[in-house]
Amino acid sequence: MKKFLKATIIFAACFFAFANVTFAKNLSADEIKSELEKVDGAVFPLGEPNTANEKYFTGQSYVAWLSNEVPMGNVTFVKGAHTFWHIHHKSCQILIAESGRGYYQIWGEEPKLLLPGQVVTIPEGVKHWHGAAPNCMFQHIAIMKPVEGISTEWLEEVDSDIFKNLK
Repeated sequence: MKKFLKATIIFAACFFAFANVTFAKNLSADEIKSELEKVDGAVFPLGEPNTANEKYFTGQSYVAWLSNEVPMGNVTFVKGAHTFWHIHHKSCQILIAESGRGYYQIWGEEPKLLLPGQVVTIPEGVKHWHGAAPNCMFQHIAIMKPVEGISTEWLEEVDSDIFKNLK
């Protein structure tokens, strides 16, 4: 009985000592999403203006290279900016959406929305485009295989009728 009483007193003391500390317990998925939406700002640096490829982008974009070993960069698209159609040779491209709203489209398919936390793999040799939704900033991490002879073939601009109908 004494051990039980002692344990109860210790538990009560600990409970009241931490009573003013707020912990997130058993939040619903909607509550977690709501809290995450309150946190603004980029996780990775904005980087430098994407001058090397600016003629293949509509609007401004920036790149922060994240690795010296693997072609991996944080790409920031200013509101509505997106790539032209293009094809990656000798590598797939993995896109990890991290903030804002964006889209990607594979040739012959409808455009698909990209939201933070979503990941898409564009197969090697497949014509596609990606970038920010109209009137929205967008950031994604782009990753490719570190292979010899990797290249990007830049093609035509995305049809403005397709893009203007996106939300």
